[in-house]
Amino acid sequence: MTKRVGILTAGGDAPGLNAVIRGFGKTAIWHYGMQLIGFLDGIKGLVENRTIDLNGNALSGILTTGGTILGTSRDKVHKYVRDGQAVDMVPTIVENYHSDGLDALVMLGGGGTAKNAKRLSDAGLNVITLPKTIDNDIAGTDTSFGFATAVEIATDAIDRLHSTAHSHHRIILAELMGHRAGWLTLAAGLAGGADVILIPEIPYSVEAVAAKVHERMERGSTFSVIAVAEGARDQNDKADYDAARLLVDKAGSSEARRAARAHLANVEDSQREHTFKLARDLETTTGLESRVTILGYVQRGGAPCSTDRLLATRLGATAADLVMEEVFGVLVAARGDGAEAVPLSQVAGKLKTVPLDHDWVQTARKIGVGLGD
Repeated sequence: MTKRVGILTAGGDAPGLNAVIRGFGKTAIWHYGMQLIGFLDGIKGLVENRTIDLNGNALSGILTTGGTILGTSRDKVHKYVRDGQAVDMVPTIVENYHSDGLDALVMLGGGGTAKNAKRLSDAGLNVITLPKTIDNDIAGTDTSFGFATAVEIATDAIDRLHSTAHSHHRIILAELMGHRAGWLTLAAGLAGGADVILIPEIPYSVEAVAAKVHERMERGSTFSVIAVAEGARDQNDKADYDAARLLVDKAGSSEARRAARAHLANVEDSQREHTFKLARDLETTTGLESRVTILGYVQRGGAPCSTDRLLATRLGATAADLVMEEVFGVLVAARGDGAEAVPLSQVAGKLKTVPLDHDWVQTARKIGVGLGD
């Protein structure tokens, strides 16, 4: 019998989503003869059962297009907000899955999507996920589509900031995305020749960063470029943040969890301007003018680079293979030049951070890049 498959994109947008839809769709339709429907706006479309037919015409010309033709959202299947209330919509999704006559559901997304997929898999649905995030923080996979493009964009920005920093004898801090993992900032910082790289995994001190700037000044360099992850924190702020997160992790009752999350949100708000504070402190300490550039959503917009197009296409094709082989409850992980099915139980709720002994970290130290510690 012809298999009928649904596909959706969830979480934040990233370069390569359309390339995955195309890679999966072309393999599923033309190689295996499957029928394919797309759910609009992520989990929201899954709950509301808003779909479109995906055929050859729909897949044509989208390889190089940024964003997602299906739309996306950040909703949770078990805490779907409706009329201000969090509602468990898993039963509704299960009903829609069966009423649509689906044999499988393919979900493109990051860590939150993996947790949503695990809940749907536990509810008996045939689910496969693919790793999407510019942060490269999904457990179980070597890399994720969107990461390589974001690194290119961030590297280009750091390249361009060098000329201004050099011309005006300034310290320029480039704040990059990466709330809890520093892969993007570390990669772009190394590729762009940043003098200091600050990531969430290595709490920094202003004194250590200033010492690196002074070291450069003593060698005749009258400027410095610093790559800062949005989740990087100085040592005092990191202690406060970790304590707040621990309260969330240990909270028992729903009321305690709400209070702990509210406290964490307050801590995050108080630390949100950390890059600007660091710039002010460095200006005072070093005597050099300091400026901040925040790249923001520029990093995850636009067309995917060739590396992401290739990765997205082959992971999408592998996902179609797995549907045909009826291998479900897995993430299609990138593994070297190939792909591997990793159980969602090994992915959901886990975060891939930068190991302190990682080769990129060691390389940064060997070439004299300051890491703030």
